[in-house]
Amino acid sequence: MADALPPSGGDEVVVPPVRVLEPLSGQGRALGVVALGGAVGALARYGVGLLLPHSPGTFPLATFGINVVGGFLIGALIVVITEWMQAHPLVRPFLVTGILGGFTTFSTYAVDSEQLLAAGHVGTALLYIAGTLLAAVAATWLGIVIARAVRPAGTR
Repeated sequence: MADALPPSGGDEVVVPPVRVLEPLSGQGRALGVVALGGAVGALARYGVGLLLPHSPGTFPLATFGINVVGGFLIGALIVVITEWMQAHPLVRPFLVTGILGGFTTFSTYAVDSEQLLAAGHVGTALLYIAGTLLAAVAATWLGIVIARAVRPAGTR
């Protein structure tokens, strides 16, 4: 790359080597717990989908419920982990990023929405799109509020 630069009056241009993986240095344990948690969360989501299947053109209740429950748990856990206690540094990556990140799903939400629209179920699609977004955000806020309200005495 330095060869492509024009000469600059004798000044030498030093191009540092590219270290793509450098930000991951020392993150092996965190990556491991996120991967393990993600597998657990994805399996749980898959199980809920099997328990609550939906027919094409109908409201995807399983995905809706997963995202709302997951949002609530994320809100509550963040409060517990950051405000109630001094949690181990791997607790948050495992529980929140891993398990709940694997459990909640934007991709299935997007696919379900597209399939409803493609099938001409515009009303159901709009209800699902707006309802999921509003309910998941409200559930996350509610998780935060409830966790703070029930905080045991003597915690941080």
